[in-house]
Amino acid sequence: MSGLPQLPFDRADLLAVSPEFGELRAAEPVTRVRTETGDEAWLVTGYEEIRQVFADDRFGRSHPTPESAPRISNNALIGGPSGEYATERQVHEAMRRLLAPAFSARRMRALGGRMQVLVDELLDEMAEQGPPADLHERLSVPLPIMVICELLGVPYGDREKFRAIAEEMTNLSDPERSADAQRQMSEYTYAIVQEKREHPGEDVYSDLATAALEESDIARVAGGLLFAGHETTVNQIDYGVLLLLRSPAQRDALRADPSLAAAAVEEIMRMAVPSQHGLVRYAHEDVKVGGVVIRAGELVMLAVHAANRDGRVYEEPELFDIAREISHPHVGFGYAAHYCLGAGLARVELRTVFGSLFQRFPALRLAVPETDLTPRKDRLTGGFTALPVTW
Repeated sequence: MSGLPQLPFDRADLLAVSPEFGELRAAEPVTRVRTETGDEAWLVTGYEEIRQVFADDRFGRSHPTPESAPRISNNALIGGPSGEYATERQVHEAMRRLLAPAFSARRMRALGGRMQVLVDELLDEMAEQGPPADLHERLSVPLPIMVICELLGVPYGDREKFRAIAEEMTNLSDPERSADAQRQMSEYTYAIVQEKREHPGEDVYSDLATAALEESDIARVAGGLLFAGHETTVNQIDYGVLLLLRSPAQRDALRADPSLAAAAVEEIMRMAVPSQHGLVRYAHEDVKVGGVVIRAGELVMLAVHAANRDGRVYEEPELFDIAREISHPHVGFGYAAHYCLGAGLARVELRTVFGSLFQRFPALRLAVPETDLTPRKDRLTGGFTALPVTW
C-alpha cells in the first residue's frame, strides 16, 4: 500500500508530540502507517483504543514467525517480536504472580524513607560541588540505579558495566549491536540470579532464583527488570524538570506546597515524551479496534504519548497543569493485565525527587538555552545526553 504516513515523525519541540499524531487521531485513531523499517503497521493514537488493546489478550508481544514479522524499528529489545508464541501468555502470568509481591503498594510505600535519604544525599553532593551541575549525571541517572540495585540485589559497584550495556540496548540503527547488548544484559543478570541460589537475600533476583520458569525466561526477565527499572525513570526526571522550568507558575506552586508532588508526577507522566518509538503488539487473532479489523499476525504500534494527549479525554490536553482533575488516568504505565509492575516504584522515586528538588534549589534553572540541549535521537528511550543547571 503506497501513500501511507511514514514514521518516525519529526518534532521541532522535544517537549511536545509531533503534530501528525494528533492529526491522525482526529481522522482515525487506528490507522495504517509505514514504520521506520518499511513495514506496514496499525498506529493506535486514541486513549480508549489503546486501553482496549492493552486489555485484550488476543494481542501479544510474540509472533508465530518472528524472523519475518513486521517491525517498528531495528532495535532488538522492543522493535519487533519477543517471547515464545506458544507460551507467551503463561510466562507473562507466571512472571506477574512471582514479582507482584516485590512491587506491592505496601512495599513501595515502605521504600519512601530510604528514597528520601538517597535523594537528600545526591542533592547534598550537588550543593557541595556548587553550580553549574549536570542534573542528568548528578541526580537523574544515579538515583534510579541505586534504587533498582537495592531492590533487585545487583551490586552497585557494577553500575558502570550494566549502564554501558543498557545504553547499547537502546541503539536504534544497528540491530546486531542492540541484540548483542541484550544478550550481555541477560548473561550478566542471570549470573547474579544463579549466585542467589547459593546465597539468597531479601531481593527480587532471589525470588527469581526459585521461580518455576524456563531458565531462558528467567534470564530474559532478569535482564529486562534491570534495564527497565532504571532507564525510563532517568528520562522522566529530566523531562519533569524541563516541564516545570518551562511552566514557572506550576514550579512555584510545587515549591510552595511539596504535597503537590504526587499530582505533579501524574501530569509529568502524562506529558513527558522522551521517545515517540511506541510499543509493539501483534494480533494473535482477528480483532476489531476503533472500527477497523486488525488481522492475525499484523503489527500494532501503541502511541501511548499520543493517547495521553487525546482531546476526547483530556480538556486542554497540551497544557501542563499539575492541578489537573484526572478522571481518566494516563496510560504511561500501560493498562489492565499490562499495567507496569514497577509503576509504584517509579512513583515513589519521582514523588521524592519533585517534592525535594525545588525546595532545596528554589532558584534552579537551565545553565544553557533549552535549544542547546542534545537529544538522543538514535536511542530507543530518547532523552538528553546532559541537563546542565545552575542556581
